Amino acid sequence: MSRDKVTPYHFIKSKREGRRLVMVTAYEYTHAKLADDAGVDGVLVGDSLGMVIMGYRSTLPVTFGDVAHHLKAVLAANPRALVVADMPFLTYEVSREEAVRNAGRYIKMGADAVKIEGGVEVIDKVEAMVKAGIPVMGHIGLNPQRFLVLGMRVRGKTAEDGSKIYEDAKALEEAGVFSIVIEFTTSEVAAEITKALRIPTICIGAGPMCDGQILVFHDLVGLNTSPPPFVKKYAEGYQLFLDALKRYTEDVKSGTFPEERHYFKMAPEEYSRFLEILNKKKARSGS
Repeated sequence: MSRDKVTPYHFIKSKREGRRLVMVTAYEYTHAKLADDAGVDGVLVGDSLGMVIMGYRSTLPVTFGDVAHHLKAVLAANPRALVVADMPFLTYEVSREEAVRNAGRYIKMGADAVKIEGGVEVIDKVEAMVKAGIPVMGHIGLNPQRFLVLGMRVRGKTAEDGSKIYEDAKALEEAGVFSIVIEFTTSEVAAEITKALRIPTICIGAGPMCDGQILVFHDLVGLNTSPPPFVKKYAEGYQLFLDALKRYTEDVKSGTFPEERHYFKMAPEEYSRFLEILNKKKARSGS
């Protein structure tokens, strides 16, 4: 496999050439390395770490520092894949200046791009970041950061809602994003958006007509016991790890672990000297 670094340009080129893109949301070194070795095109350090890693009920409590911490871990894997840092709630909405400053901090850390949620309401922030030389990935359809207003529901079920999402996509393209994530949206709407855009669409729960797909690492390997309805599990990771931990617990309690091959011993003469030293110490201390 070529080790040429994937860039935003490669995403746009893939759309032109009709090649599907594969992305995985991952939060740490080993998972990023696994995804990269599997040949994915992009790794998103998502604010979904709030639920997946931290156990929060939503992404809203996730901070700039939380994503930065996990971004460092993913970058340590030196992935060929494009690395995208998710911008958490209230790291870009307040002003163009704050959006550029925070996005720039992720880029200076080593991220190849940032992702923000929203459509026409964040266009000025997108334009400012792009003008500053920061590659931006959009995110439309279901916006988890806005669930208090919009709810956690399938988007695009009505003609009016589908039209709104379509307008968001066109506005984001015009503002300069290099790709757009479409989440939990009806396949018809996602298909029309994909046909209309010159930039690639990356879908999660939005059907097969997009230019690429993204799933969370923990979901696709079966570590999440309650995955979203659009997830396909490719392994039963939770059960696999649970079985291993149960066997480990049983072995420790029964005394069958560790075996002699799992630990190290002193040379007999060194052990004798060690005992002599201990005995002298005990004699001096009176114990």
